[in-house]
Amino acid sequence: MTEETTADLKSATAGFDLIFSNQLDNAVELFKTKDSALHLLGSGACAFLLAALSLEDGLISDASDLIAQAEAGAKKQLKIAKNYKQTGRFPVATEWEIIYSDCVILLGMSYALSESYMGYLQCLYSLNNAHSRYAKLYKIVFPNGLDDYDTPTPSNGPSRNGSLLNLAAQRVLSSPPTPLSAISAISSKSTGFFSRLGLSRSTTPSGASTPTTIAPPTEDGPIEDLIISGTAFGHGLFNLVLSLLPAKVKSVVGFFGFNHDRKLALRALAVSANGNDVHSVFAGLALMTYYGVVLLMSGYQADEKYILKQYRAIVDKLGKKYPSGSLWILNRAKIFRMSGDPDSAIATLQAGLAPDRTSIFRQADALLVFELAWVFLAQRRYADAAKMFLQMTEINNWSHATYYFIAAGCHWSLGEYEDAQRLLEATPAQMDKRKIGNKDLPTEVFIKKKLAFWKAKHVRLTGSEKDWIKSISISPAEEMAIFWNTHARITQAVAEAYIAELLSIAPQVMFSTPFAPTSSSNGDIQTDASVPIRAALDTPDEFALRALLLGIMHRVAGYPAEARGFLRDARAQHEKIPTTGSTWIGGVALFELAVLELHDAQRLEYEDAATRRSNTNEMDSISSSSSSEDGISVNGSLSDKAPAGLYDVGGGAKRGVAGARGLEDLHIRVGAVRPGESTRARWVQVLKEAGTLLDTAMSLSGSEVDLSSRLESRVAMLRDEIALKREMIGQQ
Repeated sequence: MTEETTADLKSATAGFDLIFSNQLDNAVELFKTKDSALHLLGSGACAFLLAALSLEDGLISDASDLIAQAEAGAKKQLKIAKNYKQTGRFPVATEWEIIYSDCVILLGMSYALSESYMGYLQCLYSLNNAHSRYAKLYKIVFPNGLDDYDTPTPSNGPSRNGSLLNLAAQRVLSSPPTPLSAISAISSKSTGFFSRLGLSRSTTPSGASTPTTIAPPTEDGPIEDLIISGTAFGHGLFNLVLSLLPAKVKSVVGFFGFNHDRKLALRALAVSANGNDVHSVFAGLALMTYYGVVLLMSGYQADEKYILKQYRAIVDKLGKKYPSGSLWILNRAKIFRMSGDPDSAIATLQAGLAPDRTSIFRQADALLVFELAWVFLAQRRYADAAKMFLQMTEINNWSHATYYFIAAGCHWSLGEYEDAQRLLEATPAQMDKRKIGNKDLPTEVFIKKKLAFWKAKHVRLTGSEKDWIKSISISPAEEMAIFWNTHARITQAVAEAYIAELLSIAPQVMFSTPFAPTSSSNGDIQTDASVPIRAALDTPDEFALRALLLGIMHRVAGYPAEARGFLRDARAQHEKIPTTGSTWIGGVALFELAVLELHDAQRLEYEDAATRRSNTNEMDSISSSSSSEDGISVNGSLSDKAPAGLYDVGGGAKRGVAGARGLEDLHIRVGAVRPGESTRARWVQVLKEAGTLLDTAMSLSGSEVDLSSRLESRVAMLRDEIALKREMIGQQ
């Protein structure tokens, strides 16, 4: 790389630093100072970020044009650089191969933002091109795999270390090691659809190929950092994106000949994130996004401790470098929330939105507002949540109907029925403003169904639609929150408040619960005066929804036996729901049952470990043994306090009587492990049971374009965690 190109790299890096520090306008001006491929790429990245966060058609077109110019410039530089003499430890022009590949994949992503048929075809073409290039680069830069490269949190390999290492140690150590680099083999044969068009493509490269003569790392400069971090980032991102695609899309992608490996993807991204190049920041962002989604949506993590440590290490590194960046503020708040500290999450987000900030990135601020709205809702701070969701309509162009709907639910929960009905009646007018390929958004399909359901119920009860808002029995906001898994990380006190409100709705539940309200002599339910009276339930949809929410809340509050009863009831009610109703409930109830069984088995594992320590005079507490490093203090450091709550997730754990009840219940239910069986044997059976529940859940999932489609992605994430747990206990 010439001195001029090195100077361009440093200048462009300074521009990206401005982006990550919320100084987007300054970054745009810096990138305009030169027309080099690197500066054009920076301008394209700025336009892409604006387009991706706002989804405005004009910005999408601008982004595609700028990135196309950068791609042409990088391609030209690549041809020129191939004539230079090799001076570093990597082949000549390798850095330009990476920069060109960056342009190709970013251009493809910008095409996809158009949400048009032609845009998707152009995206696939770009992905095919990028896949081939990153595969070749990976073989060159990492001929022996990634094991010798550090990550933000050092680990022994691509897999997360298990909490059952003592059980699996002999099994693992007695088996011949399988290098990460041997995950897949190089194939020089052209296969897949694009190869038939004359475009060659290689499969995922193997690090176990014959080592090249590339010298081992010594004192790397910015070019070497770019090559190492860029290659790991591109290869990791590509594999991760492919691994997260829905099953139906994967079948199409498989036709094109793409292979993927999620473990390798996460390891590669972690290696990139540990570098100092711009790619390391993007790799960190990709990992933070992935970890945040898994912690929020999968329901159970086989090794939550590892995820939080990796997540925390990346946020710490980038947060120190870019303290005013909204993206790092957002993820620090998410860590607080996932660790059972909603107050610190709220404080972090509010500080990130403070009016006296020196730099503002409006589109990124929308992410902070959105997260704050959900945290407020999870804490039952309905007035604050409504304000935040309505603020989203001022700073973001995504579904305003969804924001109106959730805000209306918050007003309904406060008993402000006029405001709630006003917002809900204004919701349909917002639905045509933003569609995917001229189709309704999944949230808006759901909203249309609910509005029709509530109005029909009110007409059936009163003969007219006047004041139909009063026939709603369960908060629209809380129902929508199920799809964002908002309730999984709430505190015990909040869960119990939810339970009290749900149990106050007539008719009275038939299941035993320690929170059951008392009844008067005439059979009326006696509830706390602070709990508002809601319309009685009278449809299978409503009974199933209440049972589902009660099952989730009892699990979080620390009552697994009661949670199991309510979730099974929700599944049973599914059979009575008409095809035009809330058919998604049955599948979600089974998913939550699988989550419950996994968490209950995890709790029993911790109890078994405590018993073993007690027998060997090691009187450690269960909390310190399971996740002492998962707690996050207000000042951002890892604390000695484990996350509060049952299974160390969300609300307070119920020890003593409740814990014993959960243990007994797991042992005596149909198909359960009998007393005296080992921890590993229990896990083998529970993992099998959870897999069966997920299979059944997916069989109940329809093909409608509504929020039931979210279940598939959640099931896929949970299956990954189940597979990891099997690996951790040494199950083949």
